[in-house]
Amino acid sequence: MTLYYSLVFVLLVLEMGVFMGLIVPLPFSVRRKLFTFVSESPVIAKLQYGLRITFIFILILFIDSVNRVYRVQLEVSAFSKEGGNVGRGAALGTDRSEVQARKFYSQRNMYLCGFTLFLSLILNRTYTMILETLRLEDRVKLLEGNKQSGGKDSARLAQAGDMGEIGRLKKELEAKERDIETLKKQTEGLTREYHNLGDQVAGSKSEGSGEKKDL
Repeated sequence: MTLYYSLVFVLLVLEMGVFMGLIVPLPFSVRRKLFTFVSESPVIAKLQYGLRITFIFILILFIDSVNRVYRVQLEVSAFSKEGGNVGRGAALGTDRSEVQARKFYSQRNMYLCGFTLFLSLILNRTYTMILETLRLEDRVKLLEGNKQSGGKDSARLAQAGDMGEIGRLKKELEAKERDIETLKKQTEGLTREYHNLGDQVAGSKSEGSGEKKDL
C-alpha cells in the first residue's frame, strides 16, 4: 500500500473512532459541554477546514481508483476471451495473475476511498443530529423548570455549529452588512430630503420672480 493510501486508511480508522465517540451514551451536561467546546474551538475549526481539503484529494483518489478498476476489468475480460487456446493460456498465466493482483489492489483502493468519503458524510450528519437533539432536550428541560437548563451553556449550545473563529467572522461580516444597509437607507433618505428642499427653493424662487414681473 502506497503512502497516500496508508494515510487514507489512518483517516478511516480515526473516523471510526470519532463515530464511536459520538454514539457513546453520556450525561446531558457532559455531552452539552463537549459539543459546545468542539463548536467553539478555533483549533478544531482549522482542523475541519484542513479535513475538507483532504477529502477533496480523497475524492480524486476515489475517481482514479474507479478508473483503474474499469481498465483492469477490461484486461481481465480480454484474458478470459484468450483463455480458449490452452497453450497460449498457459503462456499467459503469469500475466493473468498479475492482472488479477492489480484488480484486487484497485478494488481495495476504491473501497477504501469510498468508505472514507461515505463515513465523513455520516459523521457530519450524525454531529448535526446530535446537536439538534441536545437543543431540543435543553428546551424541554427549560420548560420543565430544570436547573441544569438555561444560562450561558444553553446560549452557547444554541450558537453551536458555527465552527469557532469562522462563525465569529461570519457574524462580524453580517453585522457590517447590516450597518452598510442602514447607511444606504440613511443616504437615500438624505438624498430625498435634499431633492425636496431643492424643489422647494426652486419653487419659491420662481414664485418670487413671477411677483416681480407682475409689479
